[in-house]
Amino acid sequence: MSQENEHVQCLIIGSGPAGYTAAIYAARADLKPIMYTGMQAGGQLTQTTDVENFPGYPQGIMGPEMMEDFRKQAERFGTDIRFGYISSVDFSSTPHKIVVDEIKTITADTVIIATGATAKWLGLPSEQQYNGFGVSACAVCDGFFFKGQDVAIVGAGDTAAEEATYLAKLCKTVHLLVRRDEFRASKTMVSRVLATPNIIVHYNTETLEILGNGKNVTAVKVLNNKTNVESDIEVEGFFVAIGHKPNTDIFKGQLDMDETGYLLTKPGSTLTNVEGVFACGDVQDMYYRQAVTAAGSGCMSALDAERYLAAKEHPIEA
Repeated sequence: MSQENEHVQCLIIGSGPAGYTAAIYAARADLKPIMYTGMQAGGQLTQTTDVENFPGYPQGIMGPEMMEDFRKQAERFGTDIRFGYISSVDFSSTPHKIVVDEIKTITADTVIIATGATAKWLGLPSEQQYNGFGVSACAVCDGFFFKGQDVAIVGAGDTAAEEATYLAKLCKTVHLLVRRDEFRASKTMVSRVLATPNIIVHYNTETLEILGNGKNVTAVKVLNNKTNVESDIEVEGFFVAIGHKPNTDIFKGQLDMDETGYLLTKPGSTLTNVEGVFACGDVQDMYYRQAVTAAGSGCMSALDAERYLAAKEHPIEA
C-alpha cells in the first residue's frame, strides 16, 4: 500500500562509505537521517575481498565486513536504514520529492546522494568467477597484492595508462592489452607508458577469457584481431580499466553533470546546482575513487546539509 508523503529532514540515497559516513554525521547532528541502501547495500566494497588501505584496520579487513561495521555505526546513532531503491526524483520545488520502489513518496528538506559508480566490465563469465581472486577493477586498491608478479590490464584510455604505470612500480611485468592499434589516452600518458620498461603493450588485442585453477588467476587468453592468432599470457592478476559509469540516470535533467554522467559539485563542497541537494563519494569523483576519499566527502555532505538547514532556520539578517 502506498504511504504518501512521509517527510524527513535528511534523506541519504546510497550506502557505501560515503553514504554511511554521511549518515553517521547527520545522525549525530540530530538530523534523523533516513537511508535507502539501493539494490547493492554497502556499494562496491561488498564485491571486494581484502581492504588494506583504509586507516584504522592495521590487519586489513574484508570489504563486506568493513561495510557492516559502517552500517552498525550509522545505526548506533539512530540512522533509519531501509533496503530499497529510488525510482524517481523531483528537485524542482522544496521540499524535494523522492519516489521509492515506484510506490512510496517521500519529501525531504535535504537530500544526500551517495549512489556511487559501477565499474565497467568486459562481460566474461570468468571475470566474475575470479573477481577478488586475481581480477580487479582498481589497481590502486589491489596492486599491492601482486608485488613482484606478472599482471595484465585491459584498456586504452588515461585510466588504463595511469593504472599500468602504477602497477609497473609494484609488479614484475605489466601486459597492457589495447584492443585497437592505438591508445585513446593523452599523449603525455602514452609517452609515460612507452617509457616504462616493464610495461609490454599488446596492440590489436582482445581478451577472450581469464584462465585460472579454480582458486586464482593463472593466465589470460587473448586474440590478436589483425592476425587472428590466439595465445595465453601467464599472469597472476588481471585488471579491468575500461571506465566507470556513475549511477546518476535518475538525476538526468535535474542536476548538473559532466558528459560522462558524474554529478558536478561546487569546488570545495558537496553542493550541487540545486539547493538542499548534496553529492558525495564516487558519484561525483571520477579521479580518486577510494573508500577513504568517499568517506571524507560523506562527512562533508552531512556538514553541508546541517549548515544549510541551520541557515534556513536562522537566516542571517542583511
